[in-house]
Amino acid sequence: MTSPITPLGRWRSDGSAPTVLPAEASAILGDLRSTVSVVVGESGPALARSGSGNFGTGQVGTHDLLALLPPLPPARLGGTGFAVDHGLKYPYMTGAMANGIASAEIVEAMSRAGMLGSFGAAGLSFQRVVQAVERLQANLGDRPFCINLIHSPNETGHEMALAELFLSRGVRLIEASAYLDLTPAVVRYRLAGLKRRPDGTIEIGNRIIAKVSRVEVATKFLSPAPERIVRELLAAQQITGDQAELAGSVPMCDDLTAEADSGGHTDNRPAITLLPTMTALRDRLQAQFGFAKPVRVGLAGGIATPASVAGAFALGAAYVVTGSVNQACIESGSSDAVRAMLAGAGQADVAMAPAADMFEMGVKLQVLKRGTMFPMRAQKLFDLYRAYPGWEAMPDAERVLVEKTILRRSFDDVWSETREFFLKRDPVQVPKAEANAKHKMALVFRWYLGLSSRWANAGDAGRQLDYQVWCGPAMGAFNEWAKGSHLEIPANRTVVNVAHNLLYGACVVTRQTALRQQGLELPADWFPLRPMANDVLSDRLN
Repeated sequence: MTSPITPLGRWRSDGSAPTVLPAEASAILGDLRSTVSVVVGESGPALARSGSGNFGTGQVGTHDLLALLPPLPPARLGGTGFAVDHGLKYPYMTGAMANGIASAEIVEAMSRAGMLGSFGAAGLSFQRVVQAVERLQANLGDRPFCINLIHSPNETGHEMALAELFLSRGVRLIEASAYLDLTPAVVRYRLAGLKRRPDGTIEIGNRIIAKVSRVEVATKFLSPAPERIVRELLAAQQITGDQAELAGSVPMCDDLTAEADSGGHTDNRPAITLLPTMTALRDRLQAQFGFAKPVRVGLAGGIATPASVAGAFALGAAYVVTGSVNQACIESGSSDAVRAMLAGAGQADVAMAPAADMFEMGVKLQVLKRGTMFPMRAQKLFDLYRAYPGWEAMPDAERVLVEKTILRRSFDDVWSETREFFLKRDPVQVPKAEANAKHKMALVFRWYLGLSSRWANAGDAGRQLDYQVWCGPAMGAFNEWAKGSHLEIPANRTVVNVAHNLLYGACVVTRQTALRQQGLELPADWFPLRPMANDVLSDRLN
């Protein structure tokens, strides 16, 4: 192989010869702490990580220097702001999969490895969230962690109760997700942590990572809190006068995650267009408001391979967030049955289905369709909800079908159980349902949608065809990359090993791209992109 490119200068050996042997070349390109020189060898480009290079013409050396790669440890990906501000080693985060799928175990493992985990509080009872907060604070101490606060338009009281819990327990970082508009709960959390320092700067005590996929929602988080909500909170004495005054000087979030084609709640947006759009929006609003520190923009959705991680950072992401791939790891709050289903998924094995928390609004989420009937059955319930004013108005054949194949219980039995649930969770729903047959039908249908994810998490063998498994195409991409490696087996998948492999691989891909940009296409087997065990990776990352 010969190179048509003009040499940068000359390279001088320190006694070791450059190599073209695949194993040695792979070790050199995989050493992220060293500078790599690409020189003209006897048969084409060769690699060296020692020696010295001199740039320009007329230099003295033993070989022509074709390209140079500086050190690229994973901590440098995306810049240092996200990691420094949150006390992390790497700009990497695991997102909050609801119902505790993003478990305390995941959050603890990520925190101890220098990354950020967000606990999946959505869908859990208030007491379960209390238990999670107590566990994380006891086990992690001052180490960083995050907890999800999800928009709950049908349960505003529950949303506010969680915000109050986080304030009272000193939870200083939340991931706000699925918001259609700002609510008093999320604004209260943000503003209650504001205070003026002696030097005049503003201390933001309660930080928010907002996960959004729409420009109109992103605009709200990238702007100060709405004056209307600020006035309401001040009138209710939920914030102080000083906090109300400071509200106009800070954005509603510190970090904004652009959520592309992800599992669960998603608008199926392409990452390659969504991230630049959100970054440009951030820049416009930063210029308008002049905040002391611009909001960082990260990327979620489709993050599952070294190439996708490298691509996210190449697009300008300050950090990356993974989701679907973590559910398939042993620390997730899901079941072995679901982990096996996810490990066998391809990129096309997903579908959109009605969401339990926003069922009446027609909001959908992305789920696994391989090995489960949930997407079709959930859609059937939504179609019936739209078509009829109540259960009794439905044709007998439809009611028999629903009770026999979907609910697998009588409508009245399910309503009795649902009624007891809402009497504890959100009592106003009960009289509303008893006075409105359509709302009653919606709550019963939501019983199925809500329990289907719990059946999956528990591995209920009798309900496998009803498993609701949140999943995006990223899962299939990960499985393709992991094929033939130790990560092909679900029992070997840990969140830290997955994260380390993705970060390390992203650095290798970035080096590969940098060489292409310098005119060099080196053999693919020179680049170590296959998954590695933790004991191998730890030497390469540290």
